[in-house]
Amino acid sequence: MSVLEGKGLKKRYQKQNRVIEALRGVDFHLEDGEILGLAGESGSGKSTLLKLIAGLEPPSEGSILLHGRELSTRRTKEDYRSMQMIFQSAGGSFHPRRTIYDSIAESLHSLRGREARVDVEAISDMVGLPPELMSRYPRQLSGGQCQRMAIARAMAVQPEILLCDEITSALDVSSQAQILRLVADICRENSTSAIFVSHDLAVIRCLCDRVMVMKDGALVEEGSVEQVILQPREDYTRRLVDSVLQI
Repeated sequence: MSVLEGKGLKKRYQKQNRVIEALRGVDFHLEDGEILGLAGESGSGKSTLLKLIAGLEPPSEGSILLHGRELSTRRTKEDYRSMQMIFQSAGGSFHPRRTIYDSIAESLHSLRGREARVDVEAISDMVGLPPELMSRYPRQLSGGQCQRMAIARAMAVQPEILLCDEITSALDVSSQAQILRLVADICRENSTSAIFVSHDLAVIRCLCDRVMVMKDGALVEEGSVEQVILQPREDYTRRLVDSVLQI
């Protein structure tokens, strides 16, 4: 059985006097320990889908199932603990007036109880940073360090699934490679599944086992990373692949 499934997911937004169809009946599944890539241009619906999965927004239609159990629009703490979101702007996801340690502790206490303790040494070691950085504020860290701490905060609550929304797009090439390697290692060592959103198929190819390509709120192609990138069936996917090759 898949660890996570989506069935017939639709999302509509009302903008003045017209309705915008952000998702048009998307089905997906995520296997245990798998890293699934969501690829597509801006506005394709991939980030909207991730928000629905994370519980940040409710679907207009359709259902999301965790271990075969349908998630309601009112999720439990355990539901939120099971799926942790990592955002594109890591610095902006931390409270600017709290230390990194305080932000991680707040998340841990909220989802695992006040008795839970932050293992500074273990968490720092997991993301490859010195423990003393925990006492700093977000503005005192580089973009790559901030993103590593965002991953540390997510992993502190021991989730089953990581939801990564363009987490390398704001970083330089060297930091991107380090973050991709870190996510891959963490997922492998902790048997954690992940959904990784990116507009860049080169990034998807480096990290993911399988990829879903989205366009205009719909799924247009799905398969193993090598199959979709080396032998794409759809013209839209070919254009995405060509743009990466040209770069």
